[in-house]
Amino acid sequence: MTEKAELGFDVERLAAYLRDALPELQDSLTAMTKIGGGQSNPTYKMRFGDLDVVLRKQPRGDLLPSAHAVDREYRVQKALAATDVPVPKMLHLCEDRTVIGSLFYVMEALDGRVFHDSLIPGVSPKERAAIYDSMNDTLVKLHQVDWRAIGLDGFGKTGHYFERQIRRWTRQWHASKTRDIPEIDRLIAWLPNNRAQDDETTIVHGDYRLGNLMFHAEQPEVIAILDWELSTLGHPLADLAFNGMLWHATPDMYVGIAGHDLLTLGIPSLEDYVGRYCRNAGRHDGIETFHLAFSMFRFAVIFEGIAKRALQGNATAENAEDVGRLSESYAKLAWSLVENGDELRP
Repeated sequence: MTEKAELGFDVERLAAYLRDALPELQDSLTAMTKIGGGQSNPTYKMRFGDLDVVLRKQPRGDLLPSAHAVDREYRVQKALAATDVPVPKMLHLCEDRTVIGSLFYVMEALDGRVFHDSLIPGVSPKERAAIYDSMNDTLVKLHQVDWRAIGLDGFGKTGHYFERQIRRWTRQWHASKTRDIPEIDRLIAWLPNNRAQDDETTIVHGDYRLGNLMFHAEQPEVIAILDWELSTLGHPLADLAFNGMLWHATPDMYVGIAGHDLLTLGIPSLEDYVGRYCRNAGRHDGIETFHLAFSMFRFAVIFEGIAKRALQGNATAENAEDVGRLSESYAKLAWSLVENGDELRP
């Protein structure tokens, strides 16, 4: 079991609290292990007898404003349980910081596959194609949810999403900046003046990518969308563009696929992927240079936040310092897209 010194909180106190809060957890805690390779909210699998649950908490240390809001993660997933969007079952939200020193929530543990490599080694081209189709179709399902009907009024503001997001991530850049990156400054100047239409509102995941999905253990079917930390109400094309970044990113840029023989692998082209989404969503538009540049700018700022937490010693993942260097790579890629105009196909 993970030691208290490593966790930063009393495991036995946590176990006693959960046994009081959740009647199904009456056995002793026999194991607690960290899971996932994420850079944001620490996540652990806990075993009580023969029952596993997953705990997700805020990281230690000083946090940027509005970051690591695990209570928002819990709220949106609990609301989506009434829809056809696949999410884990939410079991308990603890807002009492005295239990482990931060907010946390507990959810069911699912048995499935998570592909952290976007090339998905070890499967056939046919299955790889089906996995990408399921990722695509699940995003359409999310964006078609009537967010008012499931009680998500107030989960975010409506309209002017990109305008607000550019301001937010510009502030985050100045709050987390550890180095000068000229391309970031250029994007901060360019994005507001080239903003796409942003008056449409759906639920957006905010970090929609293959590694944040769990697939059936044997079938190419998404059984859960994970890591809802950046979810809000916003423009659906922001999610689609974020998802589409991997076609432009190289494998050393956080599991990109640029430069590979996608046809042989069974992976659709970006054009085909966007086309499938738009057909199923009933859209007649698609992503533009702005959407991709904005997504890469935002990702660059997120990576810079990881770099700063690494410098402060508060990073979640052991490779946070290396991952943080990607802020410069994504900023340069974004500015390259801007300079090349509307050439969206890698």
